[in-house]
Amino acid sequence: MREYLVVFGVALGVTYLLASVARMLAVRFNAVAKVRDRDVHAVPTPYFGGPAMLGGLVAAYLVATHLPFLSRADEAVFGDALAVIIGGAVICLVGVIDDLYELDALSKFAGQALAAVIVVAMGVKFVYLPLYGNYLGLDQIQAMIFSVLLIVGTANAVNFVDGLDGLAAGMVAIGAVAFFSYSFVLAVENGETRAIAASLLTAALAGACVGILPHNFFPARMFIGDSGSMLIGFVLACSSISLTGQFPATSLSEGIGGSEATFLPALLPLILPFTMLLVPFLDLALAVVRRTRAGRSPFSPDKMHIHHRLLEIGHSHRRAVLVMYMIAGLVAFGSVVVSLYSGWPSIAGFSVLAVITAGAVFWLPRIGSKTL
Repeated sequence: MREYLVVFGVALGVTYLLASVARMLAVRFNAVAKVRDRDVHAVPTPYFGGPAMLGGLVAAYLVATHLPFLSRADEAVFGDALAVIIGGAVICLVGVIDDLYELDALSKFAGQALAAVIVVAMGVKFVYLPLYGNYLGLDQIQAMIFSVLLIVGTANAVNFVDGLDGLAAGMVAIGAVAFFSYSFVLAVENGETRAIAASLLTAALAGACVGILPHNFFPARMFIGDSGSMLIGFVLACSSISLTGQFPATSLSEGIGGSEATFLPALLPLILPFTMLLVPFLDLALAVVRRTRAGRSPFSPDKMHIHHRLLEIGHSHRRAVLVMYMIAGLVAFGSVVVSLYSGWPSIAGFSVLAVITAGAVFWLPRIGSKTL
């Protein structure tokens, strides 16, 4: 655990330091978010948070290769991590080009698919699809299709939710910590090695996201841009896929304290990116339906996302982000807790947190000041 904390700290520190350099470069190359009708920021704001976070991820990876315990890990651990770093660099480059020149939707999708294919070709892919009580083996083509779909879908969901200062980075940080907790505890409880590519990647990802927040939280001095939002969604999805290839499916059956997991544990890596990012995925689905019904492209922008609705019902910018954090934490950690604990206490705890979160969404605008 201590070495994962080192990985987290390195990613955080390097990202924080590189963000200042990235912001200056963004201004120099005019990679700046101009103020549009659908935006909520009031002044032009530089992009390039993505390259700073990529730098944090690379630094964390390099440090991990020299740590006493992690450096002795199986080659597959660093092989998966390196594949994700390379694929992440590709999708970050696509985002940088988009931040500079505003790529059309098809070109951006092609870049996302290319990055996903690269990481899948390097071995980060589903080897089976877990079903309740059984496992469905996949051939090479099926594994590639399912893996690419999950990676591209997650990258786009995070990109869609990146509409308020600090929102995407904070939500993915919460999701990364939740998935790290799941993968690490699952390994401990099932007697597997603690050196896991998924834990390494999510520890570094959480650090990179937290490191960018001092620059990106309201009022933001810089945006992570498409280069950042697609990168962190990409890494989160790849982390979950990597877990299915490291552990034997039939060995992951123990929850906390020897209890049997209430979810089939092998199923969670498949659904956890969706549960962690339930709000962004729901927002993405609603946006597609809303725009196609209006006769517009599903990728055409508007000002009707969930975070915009929170502003409309009375939340301040900062509080709307914090409410979205609460929702992300509820779903992400709720999924992990319910999967690792059995019995009514976990369900009761999840229900109480759900009520508190619902109260924060609908009650605070009626009583709270908009200063927060």
